[in-house]
Parts: sequence; C-alpha cells; structure tokens
Amino acid sequence: MLSRRITLALPGLIAAPILGRAQGWKPSQALRIIVPAAPGGTADISARLLAPFLQSYFGQNCLVENRSGAGGTIGTMEVVRAAPDGQTLLLGNIGPQAIGYSLFTNLQFKPTDLLPISGTVRGTNVLVLHPSVPANTMAEFVAYLKANPGKLSYGSPGVGQSPHLTGVWFNQLTGTEAIHVPFRGAGPAAIELVAGNINYMWDNLTSGIQQIRAGRVKTLAVSSAERNPQLPDIPAARETMPALANFEVNTWFGIFAPAATPPAIAQSLNEAMRQWQATDEVKARWREMGGVSLYGSLEDYAAFVNGEIAKWRGVIRKEGLQMEAS
Repeated sequence: MLSRRITLALPGLIAAPILGRAQGWKPSQALRIIVPAAPGGTADISARLLAPFLQSYFGQNCLVENRSGAGGTIGTMEVVRAAPDGQTLLLGNIGPQAIGYSLFTNLQFKPTDLLPISGTVRGTNVLVLHPSVPANTMAEFVAYLKANPGKLSYGSPGVGQSPHLTGVWFNQLTGTEAIHVPFRGAGPAAIELVAGNINYMWDNLTSGIQQIRAGRVKTLAVSSAERNPQLPDIPAARETMPALANFEVNTWFGIFAPAATPPAIAQSLNEAMRQWQATDEVKARWREMGGVSLYGSLEDYAAFVNGEIAKWRGVIRKEGLQMEAS
C-alpha cells in the first residue's frame, strides 16, 4: 500500500486529505447519490442499498439519481461540478475512476477533481455466454471464437468500464476477435444477453450472479486470480489455459465527493460508510452477490484508488488503447 507521503508526491494522483477529528457534521438538506450508470448494475445496487442507511444516519432524505452515458463520465462530471458540501456524492467505479484516465483522450476531469470517501464493494468479473453458443469450457470457447473471427458480439456496461477492458484484454491474450456492443449499464447488457441479441459478456459477478443461479446463461470462468466462493465449481480464467496465466481483473465501486470537500465532512461520511458496512444487511448482501467489502479509511481508500489508476495506466499503454468519451 502506498504511504501517505508517497501518495501525495505522485503527480496526477489523488491526494489523501489531511485528517482531523470529525466535528459532528450533518447535511442541512437532502443528500444525492449520483450513479454514472443505468439501473440494475452493481453501482446502482450499491447506491440503493446505501441510501436508506444514510437517510436514517443523517436524518435527511437521500436520493439516488442515475446519470448514465459516455463511460461514466456524464455522472462523474455532475459531481465534479457540485458544491463541495457533502450533499452530492458519486457512486463511482473502476471505469471512470481508474481506467478512464488513461483510456480516454478527452476527459473533462482528472483524478484530483474527486475526493475518495470509501469503497463499497469489490468483486470479480465472470464470463457468461448465451446458451446457444456451442462451448462449455474456456478452451472450447476460444476455439469457437478463432473459428468465427469478428462474428460474435460481447456486451458491456459501457466503453471504458471494467467488463469492457476485461473483454479487450481477454481477446488480446487469446488472439481472438469479437464485436464490442456497449450499453448504458450492466442491467441492459444482461437483458440483451439473455434475449440472445449478444453472444457473451464479462459481467460483474455482483450484478450477474442472479442470472447465473437462474441458469439463464452459461458460465465459463471468473476474472479474479482465484475461484469465487459463490461459484466454487467455476474456474479462474488463468487456470484454464496458458495464454491466460497472467489474466486477473477485479472490479470495484465506491463513494467519491467533490475535491474541495472539507476534511470534517469527509471524515463524517467515511464514518457513516464504516457503520453501514458493519450492518448484517450489507454483509449478507455482499455474500449473496459474491462481493467483498471495500471499506477503508480516507487515506487507505485514496491509496487504493491511486494504485488502480497506476495499474490500468500500465495495461492500457502497453496495449496501445486510446479512445474518446462520447
């Protein structure tokens, strides 16, 4: 983990705030949680699980607003431009808050425009296929892709999101080609997969596990280094074939505030997140979704986000990936 001194010294990264003791800050009006994705995905699930707790904790209404599009940048910009009063929060994720800084050439925001408050959940992505695809193992699927270059389509919750980059990296490592079809969130992509309008996708396990348990899709592998306890019979992709030996991706979600948010407000919000994560309801929900709590102190979470930014910068530069947020 990055030390606080190193974190502050690295250019273009998010500085952890100088912490002070929270002074009992509470919002003076309704809170807003901006979700930069469509309803139904993990970001939306996290926000709607968090909102009732914050409403009770602070004694103010807490509203969830979906602002999807442009790889999560539309919703992110709404929070970047918001007053730094702790009352407008972003339920961000690995896409716009880590991958996007290196992937997109025309972002209107930078890492230092947001203050990391606390993570919500992290988890693996999972490779799911429409039942019509004639493959039941990773080797069979790769062989089928190679026999049909550029003919199969895979969905994602948006350009630059973790499932999209997981698919890109997977295709590059296996020497396969497929057509990327971005949607405005994981929920719409999953609907199109079940309907057979796309052939496969790397979905967040936290949002896709219900489709898997219902048997609506084939499940071939998870993107994490190890198997997931929720799917013990499904292999990690890296154990299925030599080409994927170094393949590892974990997706994550968390709360951010405008950069100029005062330390006392940030600390109060972080403490609320700590207590929320400790509830039996949230623990059970993460287990049900196949996820793991990503709570950390303000400094720990800032260091985590900085590490993710650096990781994906290396991957994207190595692969030569660049695009514009539209």
